[in-house]
Amino acid sequence: MNTAFSRWMVLYGLFLILAGMTGYLSNPEKAKTALMSGGTFGIISAVLGLLHARGLQWARTAGGGVLVFLAAVFSWRAAAGWIAFSAGKTEKLFAAVLITVMLSATLVSAAAFFRKKI
Repeated sequence: MNTAFSRWMVLYGLFLILAGMTGYLSNPEKAKTALMSGGTFGIISAVLGLLHARGLQWARTAGGGVLVFLAAVFSWRAAAGWIAFSAGKTEKLFAAVLITVMLSATLVSAAAFFRKKI
């Protein structure tokens, strides 16, 4: 069993939870979805890491699927945020930066996953 994957996914999950909390705290009135999505996919990622650590190999495949899915979602959301910011909605800057950071962490994770580094 590759314990690097298990640890990585737990840490990645914690990162998503913290990013979701950060997004929510930046704008509690309008950023409830940041908390829900960061929390939900953070928990899913961490649980997949823990399941893999217990020897369930399907959790690795599921984790790779989560990474691909989140890379697509974060790409779309980051692009939408930057487009809104460039159109003059300066209040979108924080969200665009945060989602870009989440995208970057996801792409690094996916690259490591597919290169079998984790």
